[in-house]
Amino acid sequence: MPQLMPTDGARRSDAIAIARVICILGVVYVHAWTGVNGEALALLRGSAQDNLRWTLMEAFGRSAVPLLGLISGWLVQGSGRTRDWRAHVQRKARTILLPMALWNILAILFVSGAALTLGLAAPVPKSLWWALDEILIVTRNPDINVQMPFLRDLFLCMVAAPLLVRLPGWMVAMVAFLAAAAHIAGLGPPVLMRASILFFFALGMLVRRGGWEERVVRWPLVETMLPFAVLMLFQLYRATLLDVLPNDGGTWAPRALDLALRFAAAVAFWRLAWIVAGSRLRGPVLRIEPFAFFLFCAHLILIWLGGPFLGHVFGRMGAPLYPVYLILQPAMVAAVVIPIGLLLRRYMPRAARILSGGRL
Repeated sequence: MPQLMPTDGARRSDAIAIARVICILGVVYVHAWTGVNGEALALLRGSAQDNLRWTLMEAFGRSAVPLLGLISGWLVQGSGRTRDWRAHVQRKARTILLPMALWNILAILFVSGAALTLGLAAPVPKSLWWALDEILIVTRNPDINVQMPFLRDLFLCMVAAPLLVRLPGWMVAMVAFLAAAAHIAGLGPPVLMRASILFFFALGMLVRRGGWEERVVRWPLVETMLPFAVLMLFQLYRATLLDVLPNDGGTWAPRALDLALRFAAAVAFWRLAWIVAGSRLRGPVLRIEPFAFFLFCAHLILIWLGGPFLGHVFGRMGAPLYPVYLILQPAMVAAVVIPIGLLLRRYMPRAARILSGGRL
């Protein structure tokens, strides 16, 4: 029998903060700058650099994000303030919806502005409705800040949270099941851009009710990592060799595999965060955590603007030095975002508070 690990509240809180950092830094890999268009990217399929890119995207990006939704559901289930619907929704509008809209406005100003004035290859406003959809994500995923549907759908989950916390467990499980079925069937938009977010949000509530977060950290490391590793290898095999992408619209099988992988990843990354919370890495990672939400919102603006500049140094995808650039992109983004956050917090504290949803 493996020795049981302590599950004190302080370490659990640290693990939650560390998980946020790991997941959000991993998201950068999903949106990493390549410098090539879709046609050129297709020609690179199966190359060593393309395989590296897919590995980083799946292992640290798409697969880590579900844990963010699961943690949100877990926290909501344990908060007594959730039951006051009006105050709860107002608070989440201020900490989720408002920053999302403001960052999307900044994305249009900076990225589309650079496209119009400097010739940057980036989306530009096509109409007033395009701009409204880009800011509030009403009917489609945005063209610039493509990570923001997570915040949009998370806010809708928060709107429903005061009802969900009052439901019996079997009904919350039914909500999770329906969300999983919608994801596999390719349904969701324009109500939910990504139905899987509701699945993991509801799952987080169930985890809190059952105390599963404490049970998982007692499992041997291999038991939490092996399912993730096996499913990841299968996913990469299909994506890189068979050219079957997780979001293929023609069949349900890739989406079912994608959801299973995301579930296994949430377990694995939670176990990893728990280990880090008990190690010497705890301090350095926790110092990044206050900037994690800020980094999540800002990173694509920086990639749009800074990617081509650094591409002149490292080269585009396919160049000899590009793998170095690819691997370092999360660290490069953090190296820019953290000083910006510190300057805003010192000289424009109100702006820092609003843009970070109160986290700075």
